[in-house]
Amino acid sequence: MASAERPPAALWLASSVLVVYITLPLAALLLVLPPGELLEHLRSPMALRALWLSVKTTLVATLLAVLLGTPLAYLLARFSFRGRDVLDTLVDLPITIPPVVAGVALLLAFGRRGLLGRHLDVLGASVAFTTVAVVMAQLLIASPFFVKAARAGFESVDTRLEAAARTLGASPWRVFWTVTVPLARPALLSGVVLAWARALSEFGATMMFAGNFPGRTQTLTLAVMTALESDLETAVAVSALSLGLALVALVAAKRMAGRWSVPRA
Repeated sequence: MASAERPPAALWLASSVLVVYITLPLAALLLVLPPGELLEHLRSPMALRALWLSVKTTLVATLLAVLLGTPLAYLLARFSFRGRDVLDTLVDLPITIPPVVAGVALLLAFGRRGLLGRHLDVLGASVAFTTVAVVMAQLLIASPFFVKAARAGFESVDTRLEAAARTLGASPWRVFWTVTVPLARPALLSGVVLAWARALSEFGATMMFAGNFPGRTQTLTLAVMTALESDLETAVAVSALSLGLALVALVAAKRMAGRWSVPRA
């Protein structure tokens, strides 16, 4: 619990070094172009295509992370079983491996000659270097962030409250939706935002597994790389847009989490 005491000046000074280091390049990104010129470059066809594609793919990837990650987070939070630590490590692995390695792994699994991709190719289905591949890359990299946050949220819920609801005749499904999820809501919201922000910033896995095709697989981060080769101002504008989207999402999530959090005695 945070103390109400005034922090010492030495602590402020020690903390300010990292704060300034983080803030300076972000501020430079937002201030290097005048607002009018920034908006002008954001209206370019490349920026608009990349923005629309990023919005679609990140929303789908985040939705899949929630649908697929919620049962897994609850399993890890509520039950002890053999191999639980192995499963937990496996879920965290995409956070630690380089995204480029994740992209190569996806290609070897789902590419035309991959473990599963070769069978999909026989059926006439191909996912590598398509918009579907963008979603798959984002899901692989972003889903652990939701699972970790959701697991922490479920672990914070007092199991005695769930037991009390069951003694009143509520089914396990009803207890989950009316007791567990509302109490874990701040952590779940945090996980959703973290997963979406990570999907938005995904680069390496997308580049390797989906490629960089305008209108089909070129997301905002890939558009920045492309624009850097010939149009620095557009690259800066798209980077500033990505930063703004992440900032808005984080502020909104913090406000919602604070509004819906359970008061403590």
